Amino acid sequence: MKTTVTHDRHELKALQSPAIDLGILEKSLRRPRSLFNFILSSLTTALTLLALTPLFSVLYMLVVRGCHKMTLSLFTSLPPAAFEEGGGFGNAIVGTLLMVGIAALISVPSGILAAVFLAEVGPRTRLAQALRFGAKVLSGFPSILAGVFAYGAVVLVTGGFSAFAGGVALSLLMLPTVILTAEEAIRSVPSKVREAAAGMGATRTQVIWHIVLPMAMPNILTGVMLAVARAAGETAPLLFTALFSNYWPVTDGKLVLMQPTSSLAVLIYKFSGSAFDNLIEMAWAAALVLVLLVLIANLIGQSLSKRNFQE
Repeated sequence: MKTTVTHDRHELKALQSPAIDLGILEKSLRRPRSLFNFILSSLTTALTLLALTPLFSVLYMLVVRGCHKMTLSLFTSLPPAAFEEGGGFGNAIVGTLLMVGIAALISVPSGILAAVFLAEVGPRTRLAQALRFGAKVLSGFPSILAGVFAYGAVVLVTGGFSAFAGGVALSLLMLPTVILTAEEAIRSVPSKVREAAAGMGATRTQVIWHIVLPMAMPNILTGVMLAVARAAGETAPLLFTALFSNYWPVTDGKLVLMQPTSSLAVLIYKFSGSAFDNLIEMAWAAALVLVLLVLIANLIGQSLSKRNFQE
């Protein structure tokens, strides 16, 4: 009787765990599916490397040509004359930061307020639909048209090219990015948080100001940094608004907003077409500095996004 029970158990165990041929699980290029997967993976890798080749070639050229001219005086001196050696583009760096700062002061508060209206106050109203549509259209707006608009609205009204006009033009390019990213960031805040705050007696304004915006702020700042990175590299709007200058945008220790102001993008545009080698080398160095500034802005945006994801 004991022998029969033991035999039955062995049969039951064999039925529950049938033998598996591990050779079937091994990958082999002789199998059609494995061969097809290998070909597609290799093709994807090759196309990815092919797409990255122009990017890395440009970066390599910028590093090789730009580092050759990179010195401390580049950041502290004014542009030289055509026949002079040395000099720098310190005024262009200051002008770029100044105009991007003006654009951020205009676009960030207004963009966040518009996003609050789109996501919290009146998301389904006709005004919200029109505003959302306008932001999406403006996100693909040609940058040169933003310069033409700022030329007519600011330069002609004030009677001259200026850093303020350049900041207005750049703000038009930053605004749609800030609005759309801020709206998505606000929508990503869980509705349970709003309900809990309202259940504790908080008003709608208090919920938005003290709960929703602080929780959405990391993602909002990510969109702001992406908008800043785009604005810092624009050239066409500044040709119509800020023009160029060989002097510091400072008078008696104060920033002057209503005068022509240089920027890295316009300096690269002007010096790259010069017939003088020293100006061409300076254009390469300015291009490297501009790429580094844009890269830093993007890295800050990515770090803020990752920090919010981890939290």
